[in-house]
Amino acid sequence: MIILYTTILLFLLYSLLIIYYWQAWKSIPDYSMSFTLQQTKISIIIAARNEEENIGTLLAALQRQTYPAAFTEIIVVDDHSTDSTVAIARQFPRIKIIQLKEDNLNSYKKKAIETGVASATGDLIVTTDADCLPSPDWLTTIAAFRQEKQSVFIAAPVVFTNDNSLLQIFQSIDFLVLQGITGASVFKNSHSMCNGANLAYEKTAFDKVNGFTGIDNIASGDDMLLMHKIWKHYPDRVHYLKSKAAIVTTQPMKTWKTFFNQRIRWASKAKNYDDKRIIAVLLVVFLFNLSFLVLAVVGFSCYQYWLYLAGLWILKTIIELPFVRSVASFFNKRALLNYFFFFQPLHILYTIVSGLFGQIGKYEWKGRRVN
Repeated sequence: MIILYTTILLFLLYSLLIIYYWQAWKSIPDYSMSFTLQQTKISIIIAARNEEENIGTLLAALQRQTYPAAFTEIIVVDDHSTDSTVAIARQFPRIKIIQLKEDNLNSYKKKAIETGVASATGDLIVTTDADCLPSPDWLTTIAAFRQEKQSVFIAAPVVFTNDNSLLQIFQSIDFLVLQGITGASVFKNSHSMCNGANLAYEKTAFDKVNGFTGIDNIASGDDMLLMHKIWKHYPDRVHYLKSKAAIVTTQPMKTWKTFFNQRIRWASKAKNYDDKRIIAVLLVVFLFNLSFLVLAVVGFSCYQYWLYLAGLWILKTIIELPFVRSVASFFNKRALLNYFFFFQPLHILYTIVSGLFGQIGKYEWKGRRVN
């Protein structure tokens, strides 16, 4: 009975957490510019490694931005690419290309971004990834929001593209949940969360916290760990930009191996979080998902626990569905909800695996073995 009571307690805590995120997400106002924008110099930094399939599409999209080109600087930092990434980037006008020289690092992306920031002449740094695609009003919306809110750090929305494959649909649903939690937590100032595919921060803020110093040897965390460093200095000036015009579209992983490596990479920074608020959240989420595995194992000695497991699966879906529906509506992804119930077991399993291996294991990323 201890197992059952513990599971009930974890479910109640998890339910309160999801309801909190749902209400917080709904309370975020959709942003739209309603004043005359004062132009500021923006430096876009793209850390790229072997991105010949994607870099051209991104740079073409940046050339189509409605924000004035005279106030835009595009910096591509090449991270030891062995393909045609640099050659393709050189075909575009107004692109500054920097090739990373350092080697034997544990976080090449942080070094690439840091190198880009050091070279940047803009007051506002905007980061995205080479496999991303922003809308034409992306920079205009970010600049307007920053001007109105006096933000020093902006977390902005990201969404996955997907085909009809099991892997891509699953990733898209999972990422919707993460984006909803990101928006809710930043808006409520409850903990630091963001995604490096769509970030903006003042260069002076980056310099004030000494950039990635102190976290530069951590493989992941060029987004959330930096965000928390800046939040500690400017707790009231870190904001979430909820606007369809600010959405950046990115690509899901193409294989299950790369998907798990990505999620293990994301989970690996948890042990380095200075933000203790998110540690409690992660612990509740992990233990709640682990309770499903415990019920499944105990069910072999008492089949009644399998009935509890089935009931918990249904209850988890019922609690999460309004939140996920609200987020999916914002991203125009409501069709994915048809799969939501059936993907629960896979989501539970991956949460347990990535959570464990993120703390104790190594993973491969961009052709490198990372600690």
